[in-house]
Amino acid sequence: MGTDRKRPVPLAYRDLDATSISSVAASDILDVNGVPIAEDSLEYAVPESRKIGVTGAVFLILNKMIGTGIFSTPSSIFASTGSVGICLLMWAVAGLLTLSGLSVYLEFGLAIPKSGGEKNYLERVYRQPVHLVTSVFAVQMVLLGFSAGNSLAFGRYVLLALGYDLPDGWPARAIAVLCITFVIFLHAVLPKWGLRLTNALGVFKVVVLLLIVFSGFAALAGHRRVPDPHNFDDIWSIEKGDGFGGGGAYAYATALLQVVYSYKGWENANYVMGELKHPKRTLSIAAPLAVVGVTILYVLANVAYFAAIPKTELAKSEVIVAGLFFRNMFGESAAARSLPALVALSNIGNVLAVSFTHSRVNQELAKEGILPGSKFWASTKPFSTPAASLLLHWIVTVIVLVGPPPGPAYNFLVNLYTYPGAWINGLVAGGLIYLRFSETERWSSPWRTWLPVVFIYLCLNLFLAITPFIPPNDDWNADGYPYYAFPLVGTGVLGLGAVYWAVWTKVLPRFGGYELVAEKIVDETGAEIVRYRKISATDTPSAEGESLLRPRPVAGASADHGSYGTITA
Repeated sequence: MGTDRKRPVPLAYRDLDATSISSVAASDILDVNGVPIAEDSLEYAVPESRKIGVTGAVFLILNKMIGTGIFSTPSSIFASTGSVGICLLMWAVAGLLTLSGLSVYLEFGLAIPKSGGEKNYLERVYRQPVHLVTSVFAVQMVLLGFSAGNSLAFGRYVLLALGYDLPDGWPARAIAVLCITFVIFLHAVLPKWGLRLTNALGVFKVVVLLLIVFSGFAALAGHRRVPDPHNFDDIWSIEKGDGFGGGGAYAYATALLQVVYSYKGWENANYVMGELKHPKRTLSIAAPLAVVGVTILYVLANVAYFAAIPKTELAKSEVIVAGLFFRNMFGESAAARSLPALVALSNIGNVLAVSFTHSRVNQELAKEGILPGSKFWASTKPFSTPAASLLLHWIVTVIVLVGPPPGPAYNFLVNLYTYPGAWINGLVAGGLIYLRFSETERWSSPWRTWLPVVFIYLCLNLFLAITPFIPPNDDWNADGYPYYAFPLVGTGVLGLGAVYWAVWTKVLPRFGGYELVAEKIVDETGAEIVRYRKISATDTPSAEGESLLRPRPVAGASADHGSYGTITA
């Protein structure tokens, strides 16, 4: 810092969508009323010892991607298509589609290396009305970003491993609550051990899939406990009859939908960019490595299943597919003893990864003042971890676990979180297309996605968003509720975000006589300092009718919305 100091600069948080501040002490930054932001502020700085390297980022992605999907969904996917070849092709194509989405997120993530994922990317594109797209994303992330599904699956498979025949009901939910409580405690109080356990379970998942893959090679060589199913004699033939969908557009669309969702989680490291060591380098290595690795493992695991399980048995399976595979390869006792425990460990690995990253997104939303009680949810007290945002994740997850009664309503709620993500991802892809074609945006990124790949990813998400509205060929209430309820409610949740935005930014400030501002600086060490205030309407700059919720230019700010400018003192 020079000896001649410039006049302290007032700013609001939104100024930093386009700018950053370096080499300015917190006490030198004043809010709109001339009060130093350092007073009553929250500070955010992750120690280098707790930052995540390439290995940790790989396992954050792996743990979210590999849940129960690869162990169970191949049965319903094969039943829908009736063809071994088409089934394997779908798993490979879904991997390529996932890579298209990853390329889009790499372009955004390397240009905006901050925690928050889609929050930052949507804000970069959809800047008007201010906070609208952030509010929509916030409602979707907070209300539907829970870990109830895998927590409950953990409880069910623990009971199965202990020998219980009926693992559903309140005992499974009780174990699920203990699971999410343990995970939240670990990440909040012992964050290093939380990441170590996440990494260990990531290694474990890869080992289990490799066991299945190499056992499949053995099955192809004739080493199995059942006769050769001859599934590869004519891989493109389509089976028909009892248990098979017989192909068709709807059956293929449903199958592809299930396969794509089995790859969900590839964007997990983008949520914690602020906690990665050398974030641009780490993300550009870890994300492709994880996604390519999972794609290869998924395709080879399906080859293994077809090598050991007859078609009819696979299509009609009402149990986890991996259970049939273990039974046909190692005998009934081995499958019964080992598989439930293996899947349970896979589930808790997913809960660890999701809780870690989603809590960081909740904290980023709170830093911006989006959530009610933002100052509390953004706090890092008392363990210098996002304990409060972890608590928020725990509260929502536990409500979903213990609130609804068992049955279709519960299953509907647990599975609902996947659908709105298609609209969010579609907005991200469409936003990148806009940035590319708009000369005024001056978009630049170290990573450049081939434009046809962006269009492919946009079309994929439109497919995922629209297909569930298409009536099925059979019973419209097969799952215990109308087929259209799932996409309708999911879309309604996004609409709820718009309602929340209107109440938060328009209705309450008008009746309360105030406007909202979240003030933030980044000091020379990279630590963020955030302060939240309600500004009386009488104190706001009324000459131009300026709102503190709108971006305001700061002296020395860069005009490039995709990069940071500097203010020197």
